[in-house]
Amino acid sequence: MASLKDLRARIGSVKSTRKITSAMKMVAAAKLRRAQTRAEAARPYAAAMRRMLAELGAGTRGQSGLPTLLAGTGNDRVHLLIPITSDRGLAGGFNANVNRRTRDLIGQLQAEGKTVRLLPVGRKGGDYLMREFSDLILDKIHGSGGKEIPFSAAAELGERIAAMAEKGEFDVCTLVYNRFQNVMSQTPTTMQLIPLALPANDVAASADAPVYEFEPGEEELLSSLLPRNLQVQIYATLLESAAGEQGARMTAMDNATRNAGKAIDRLTLKYNRTRQTNITNELIEIISGAQAL
Repeated sequence: MASLKDLRARIGSVKSTRKITSAMKMVAAAKLRRAQTRAEAARPYAAAMRRMLAELGAGTRGQSGLPTLLAGTGNDRVHLLIPITSDRGLAGGFNANVNRRTRDLIGQLQAEGKTVRLLPVGRKGGDYLMREFSDLILDKIHGSGGKEIPFSAAAELGERIAAMAEKGEFDVCTLVYNRFQNVMSQTPTTMQLIPLALPANDVAASADAPVYEFEPGEEELLSSLLPRNLQVQIYATLLESAAGEQGARMTAMDNATRNAGKAIDRLTLKYNRTRQTNITNELIEIISGAQAL
């Protein structure tokens, strides 16, 4: 049986832990409000740009000489996966869900005879994939580390992906990330960046899709829009992931704070019972000694 000193030390340790998790919960809540606002503000712009280029893609379908960022290479042998995780832990299953989705996608693609390459964004995903699929990783990119995400981070990554696409280093590029739903829910999601995905139920993909005439010119217009769209989509997913991270961390720290409170209650009850037992034993010894005299 633990001594009273040990129980007091354990209670003090758990109380300290509860203070830390409570503070982390409040910090995550403050960061969540800002991250959620930015993510929700970016959604309409990213969706509108994705739909516009999907309509352009449907309108130019079948034409030759289309940009790689729009039509791809015409093959699907080599797949580049870009999982987006956080640099820090203590966020429940936030990172594990993306890692699991990436692992399943790798297994599915390899079973189909495809070649998979990885470009993880975020330390947690990079470390996990390095242990499991080190031979597939091209490079590891650090995330925001909990700081505000600048558009330049998405622009840099977009430029790198575009350069790789132009060199023919992959045929299909897909993002794997957590889409922010609410504080309690972050959904692992995949988004195909290259070639541009055309929704099957979209008007742009129908037989009545319009044929576009470009002004000032198709090549000039698409050369400006396609790299910009790539950067915008990446930036939107980074914002979604950042909001999801803070929501997951807030939930995880709230659960940890509640569990610490329950542990303190159990330890306090055990402490009181042990103390009462010790007092009772001392009384019995005193009474027994008095009777012996």
